Amino acid sequence: MFVAVNGIRLFVDVENAGLVPAGDTMREKPTLLLLHGGPGFDHSAFKPFFSGLSDVAQVVYYDHRGNGRSEDGDRAGWTLTQWGDDVKGLCDALGLVRPVVLGMSFGGYVAQAYASRYPDHPGKLVLASTAAKVDFPAIFARFGELGGPEVARVAETYWTAPTAERRAAYFRTCIPFYRRKPVDPGKLRRVLVRDGTALHFNGPGNEQGRLDFRPVLERVRCPVLVMAGAHDPLVPPSVSEALVAALPPDRVRFAGFAESGHDLFGDEPERALAVLREFIEMVP
Repeated sequence: MFVAVNGIRLFVDVENAGLVPAGDTMREKPTLLLLHGGPGFDHSAFKPFFSGLSDVAQVVYYDHRGNGRSEDGDRAGWTLTQWGDDVKGLCDALGLVRPVVLGMSFGGYVAQAYASRYPDHPGKLVLASTAAKVDFPAIFARFGELGGPEVARVAETYWTAPTAERRAAYFRTCIPFYRRKPVDPGKLRRVLVRDGTALHFNGPGNEQGRLDFRPVLERVRCPVLVMAGAHDPLVPPSVSEALVAALPPDRVRFAGFAESGHDLFGDEPERALAVLREFIEMVP
């Protein structure tokens, strides 16, 4: 379905009921709002993994503006400020109160924009495989450690000056290092890829290079779970540590995944589900 938010229509999908029978009463489950990665992808990579949490949360998927099935709007609005405002606007439109907001990779940037601008709104925050500030040299070095000099060269060529041709080479050469386990080819074919959004955002001279949430993360007031894979080429351990250090120490907990790359939900699904379930069920 489509929901009108901040002048555009966002594509939204909802899994399972939020209000369920429990004996002689009705139990209201928290809402888990999922912010997909990319940019230029859609929410489909979250399916069917997050169905495994349907007993403890109502799961809401959506595509960011300019991504997936959602409308573009003015490209001047393809900023983290606007994407963060869209999270709040979508919650208002759907009547979501104190949601558990999970941002994966690029979605984690959006989640930080939202939570720092509206610190009283989220009930809980999950930041998975993401950074408060992108460390490009660390990314290039990490790709070199994982795949060798040619993989590092292709990564640096793309991230420093993104083009469609360089992005295609990056997909062929570097994306395989995002995971430790083989990915289902069908999952990759299902994703709606919009390269123009990524080229607008990626790189040191664009929004990705300018983002730095470290000075504002102290505003976050809800419990925060940071999840990171030890073999993630985009978020090396030092970057995860910097994210954790920027958050209020009495509100943040860290879960490291020793056998995971960037897609920790694909590399260690059982443990990831258990960690998320415990966090969702935790009493703040």
